[in-house]
Amino acid sequence: MSERTDSMMEPSVEELLKRTGSKFSLCTFASTRARQINAYFGDLNSEGVGTHVPPQVPSVARKPLSIAFEEIAADKILRVERDLEAEAEAAAAEVQAAADAAAAEAEAAKAAKAAEAAAKK
Repeated sequence: MSERTDSMMEPSVEELLKRTGSKFSLCTFASTRARQINAYFGDLNSEGVGTHVPPQVPSVARKPLSIAFEEIAADKILRVERDLEAEAEAAAAEVQAAADAAAAEAEAAKAAKAAEAAAKK
């Protein structure tokens, strides 16, 4: 008995799930790539040619989501996991550094005013 079920979609959802691990991952990965493909096709008639990655598989499909599914099935694109904790820590450190710089600048301005006031007396 085959583990594949009848489906009108090619590549099958089962095949795509083997590559992504979950339905949620498949949905977000494919939709993100479909938006990139759509942006590429939109830029073909404008000055922005070369700013987006073209489809990586030859396809007869016209819809960007179908092309994205074909790319995933062909292993032409890979999902990159982001480390959200590290990104959040880096952003927090950046905000803290900006706050420290602003505080140091305010302190320097206050000291300059005090020195100027002392020089006037």
